Amino acid sequence: MVQEFVDKASVLIEALPYIKKFRGQEVLIKYGGAAMTSEDIRVNILHDLVFMNYMGLKPILIHGGGPNITKNLKERGIESRFVNGLRVTDEQTIGVVVKTLADINKEIVHDINKFGARAIGLSGHDADILHVVKHRAAEDIGFVGDVSSVNIYPMKELTKVNIIPVIYGVGIDEKGDVYNVNADEAAAKIAVAMGVHKLMVLTNVQGIMKDPTDEASLMSSLHVNDVQNFIDEGTISGGMIPKVNACITALNGGVRKAHIVDGRIPHSLLLEIFTDKGIGTEIVL
Repeated sequence: MVQEFVDKASVLIEALPYIKKFRGQEVLIKYGGAAMTSEDIRVNILHDLVFMNYMGLKPILIHGGGPNITKNLKERGIESRFVNGLRVTDEQTIGVVVKTLADINKEIVHDINKFGARAIGLSGHDADILHVVKHRAAEDIGFVGDVSSVNIYPMKELTKVNIIPVIYGVGIDEKGDVYNVNADEAAAKIAVAMGVHKLMVLTNVQGIMKDPTDEASLMSSLHVNDVQNFIDEGTISGGMIPKVNACITALNGGVRKAHIVDGRIPHSLLLEIFTDKGIGTEIVL
């Protein structure tokens, strides 16, 4: 019994230098996809955010909601279609996207507050955070925007008083029209604009593996120069591509650290920040 308490104390001592290092620093967490569909994973992630907040870090959460959007569209008889990983978003669809993300946002904010921290929800369009231009592609995919600039003021006003901003990726163009924004891209652009110390992109796999079928082949570190080769050969594919690209965008924009983190692991955010070994895959310049 005594040894159990000693082991717990050792964990706290291991965390001490990281608490000192990151205290007062902003860190950005992108949360979405499959990690949002499990209640256990959700609770663990939000508890981690609250812990980080109490340890003096300044977490910023950016969330998506793809599965919920697809479900709500289906209930309305609207088929979901994707082009190069981006949801085709007509006028009817953008209304469902905004409502779905707003509902998710309210639930996350409610739970963070319930768990003991303070959080405020922000939309990329109503809070005037994400300014976009229409995404240009061979096929017109409707109200899908690429982030052209970020207004950091609403977020800075919260982090400086220890409130967690919870943001969803909807932006506005210069005419005030509302656009759906890929959450990975939004996370990267906001990370750069805010000058955060670290970007962590949560996913539902262990990280980037040399052999996607073998978890023992996890790469704990990956250089940006090697990414394209891994994409070309199929090692990095599907939904992992925008996550890795978000990390590269953040690093090229001055963010010091960028990680792909397995959100299925209990308290994965704390393990990544406060332990010697960390988890997942770090993308490095």
